[in-house]
Amino acid sequence: MFKKIGQKLKDQRGLTLIELLAVVVILGIIAAIAIPSIGGLINNSKKDAHIANAQQMVSAARMAVTAKDVEGSTTFTLDSLVSDGYLEDVDNPSGTSYDDDKTAVFVTKNSSTGNYTYRVTLSSNNSATNGYFVNKDPDSLTRDDVNLDGLATETTTNPTP
Repeated sequence: MFKKIGQKLKDQRGLTLIELLAVVVILGIIAAIAIPSIGGLINNSKKDAHIANAQQMVSAARMAVTAKDVEGSTTFTLDSLVSDGYLEDVDNPSGTSYDDDKTAVFVTKNSSTGNYTYRVTLSSNNSATNGYFVNKDPDSLTRDDVNLDGLATETTTNPTP
């Protein structure tokens, strides 16, 4: 019995051209499905990182508000939060750096309730762009709010709510 199996294995000479072509086509189909999915995962990770950076900036602004006892409205730029020691340098997941002066947290104190509202803007260091998102509530940010091209524009002229 082993002789017959051994003889059959020796008679096999390899794969035919049709079989190799079928394997290449199947691998091409798998690659065509997988590559866009991987690109989507990378973009979603970048958007999540921008949102996390914005929330980190707002946390630093909250510390600054507590330390400085802010009245009315004020703006904390990324540069001021870093230089005052409330925040360490923030890396931009899109490869460029954030604009230190345009990337900011806008804080407004409601005089009747004493509550603070926070709005955040993340801008690229590229002067041709407006930002990844502009004047957004950091607690309600979603991936849909982040524009990875850096072309998000503000819908109002006043950065505070």
